[in-house]
Amino acid sequence: MKKILKKIVPESMKRNILSAKDSIDFKLCSQFSKSGILSSLYYLLFSRKFRREHQSVLVGRVKYNGSLAIPDKSSALLRRNTHRLEKGLIMRPRRDVFAEAYIEETVDHYLVCQKVNSTDHNEMCWAKDVLSEYFSTVNVLKSEIINKSYIKFSNGLSSDKDVAPENIPYQRSSVKLSDISLDNLKELCIQRRSVRWFKDQLVEKEKITAAIEIASLAPSACNRQPFEFYVTTSPEEAREVGAIPMGTVGFSNNLQALIVVVGNLSAYPFEQDRHVIYIDASLASMQLMLALETQGLSSCPINWPDIENLEKKMAKRLKITIDQRPIMLIAVGYASEDGLIPYSQKKSPSVLMKSF
Repeated sequence: MKKILKKIVPESMKRNILSAKDSIDFKLCSQFSKSGILSSLYYLLFSRKFRREHQSVLVGRVKYNGSLAIPDKSSALLRRNTHRLEKGLIMRPRRDVFAEAYIEETVDHYLVCQKVNSTDHNEMCWAKDVLSEYFSTVNVLKSEIINKSYIKFSNGLSSDKDVAPENIPYQRSSVKLSDISLDNLKELCIQRRSVRWFKDQLVEKEKITAAIEIASLAPSACNRQPFEFYVTTSPEEAREVGAIPMGTVGFSNNLQALIVVVGNLSAYPFEQDRHVIYIDASLASMQLMLALETQGLSSCPINWPDIENLEKKMAKRLKITIDQRPIMLIAVGYASEDGLIPYSQKKSPSVLMKSF
């Protein structure tokens, strides 16, 4: 019916209808924005824009709780708590008793992961080594909870009891400093522009894999890294999926490879962390694009607005669940030398920087 009406209704009438609709909506927004309760009521009665996010967050919370009993390849709880222990170990001055609020939970879950034996080996080694360092540092006799956790951990340890120095906190002085100058970095960032025109040349998957390894080194809240990179180096698939978002009209038909960055809300037990998938995935994606550039590959990040019919289409195509949210797409390829690039004037530090 909608399609038929669009064809028979004159353009002038369409504009008038849209204008009236926008005017009514603006008046509703003005009234309902006056309090939190009214704002929630507005989205309950007049808009469906946040419904997917609401369900995604709740499904993510349910899956998080399920992962406590049946961990996957990566455990959000184990990663978060191991990192919390690391932060306690680097404190100055370091306390001889800390982490009482979560050490028992950490040890219990470590032992669950060990029993189920599905969690990534490197992740388990890191957790084991940090826990070993923690118990060798704190005064276990000063706290009943810590002592109880220490006994559990010690009894549950496998034959490998040695601590790998590379898995525990280390001194800044031991870091090998790069010889990259500020000017070098600036040159790379100027070189990396959003390229939309690519050569008809296949992209090597190994180069994307190498870039993802660099992306994995980006900072992440509590080291949970709640994202994945869905990759295709097939031009046909890149063009098909690259045509789904709204911002690729006119250039999606020349894409050579594509990455869909997907956030995972099952990494969090609480709603307060729901935006971390966007922050962490964006930090990693910027490093990924710079890493691609150093290998001769150009890229273009593609915005992913929250539009329900497109969300459904992408979810079906990637076979992802509702707690997995697309963050952005990244087109990848070898830049066409005669392809034009928008100048895109950037704000100066004087505009961006504020004192406080």
